[in-house]
Amino acid sequence: MLSNFISYILQGTATTIAVTLIALPSGLLVGLLLALLHTYGGKVANRFAAAYSLLMRSVPPIVLLFILYFILSGNLINLNEFWAGSLSLGIVSSAYQMEILRGALLSVGSGQMTAARAVGMSRLQAIQHILLPQALRLAIPPWSNEASIVLKDSSLVYALGVPEILRRAQQLSATTQQPFLAYGTAALIYFVLVFAVNRGLDYLSERTKLPTHP
Repeated sequence: MLSNFISYILQGTATTIAVTLIALPSGLLVGLLLALLHTYGGKVANRFAAAYSLLMRSVPPIVLLFILYFILSGNLINLNEFWAGSLSLGIVSSAYQMEILRGALLSVGSGQMTAARAVGMSRLQAIQHILLPQALRLAIPPWSNEASIVLKDSSLVYALGVPEILRRAQQLSATTQQPFLAYGTAALIYFVLVFAVNRGLDYLSERTKLPTHP
C-alpha cells in the first residue's frame, strides 16, 4: 500500500517543483529590482520599496495568494490556476528576497563604490560590475532559507485546485481513509526536496565564497 501512496503523491512532485521554479526566480527578479531601488534609488524609490516590503510581509501568504490570484487571473491577463498561483507566490516571496538582497548589498563596503567611481566607473557600472556580484554571493546562505520556504509554500496553491503534492495527499486521504499514511508520505517528500535544495545551495555557497585574507 505504501508504494501506491508514494507513487500517486509523487505524480504531484513535478507540479510542486514547477511552481517553485516559477515562483522563486520571479520573486528574485522583482526582489532584486526593489532591493536596488531601496538602496540606490533615492528617497521616493526607497519609500516605495519599503512600503511594498511592509505590506507583503504583514499579510498572511494565503490571503495574498487569493487576492493576487483573482487580480491576475480575473482582471489583468487570462491565467490558469497553476500560473496565477505560481506568479502570486513569486510576488509574495519578492518582499522577503528584497530584504535578503538589500542586506547583502549593504554588507558590501561603501568604500568600494567610492573606489569604482574614482577609477572612472559610473554609478550603474559600479553596481553592476563591483557591488552586485559580491552581494549575490553573500546572499546565497540566507537566500537558501527563502528557497526552502517557497518550496514549502508551494503547497498553498492546493487551495486553487492545483494538483501538487498536498492536493494529491488530500485526495488520497479522502479516498483511502488513511490520513496518516497520505500526509506522512507528503511530509517525507517535502523533507527530501527541502534537504536537497539546502545541500545544493550550501555547495554553491562554498564554491562561490569570496576569498578572505588572514
